[in-house]
Amino acid sequence: MSQTTPEQNKALVLEAFDTLFNKRDYEAAARFWSDNYIQHSAHIEPGRDGLFRLVASIPDTLRYEHAVIVAEDDYVLLHGRFSGIGRPAAWVVVDIVRIANGRLAEHWDVIQDEATQAESRSGLPMFGDRFPA
Repeated sequence: MSQTTPEQNKALVLEAFDTLFNKRDYEAAARFWSDNYIQHSAHIEPGRDGLFRLVASIPDTLRYEHAVIVAEDDYVLLHGRFSGIGRPAAWVVVDIVRIANGRLAEHWDVIQDEATQAESRSGLPMFGDRFPA
């Protein structure tokens, strides 16, 4: 049985993501991620240290912003954008995080390069209400 509510889990994940990706405060971020963190992403080395090494390797222009967050039981799903990552396009990502004992314990993601207006067959942006500049 969950020790936290879905609302508490959403707040935890948003604070964790902001602390790591936007503030790049690795010492503070360590309290959010479990020592036994399980990483399922093909882009990230195993464990919390693998995630922190990846973030440290990305330019200081890295920025994370979320658009939608949903939680059920111990799982939180975020629809967000990672920009300033040193690639031609930002990444639009769905992150799935499992919470255990008040910490981020496990992670999966689905990643796409953000499409420009010219590339979008639907004519709609992938994130937010505008296309990237």
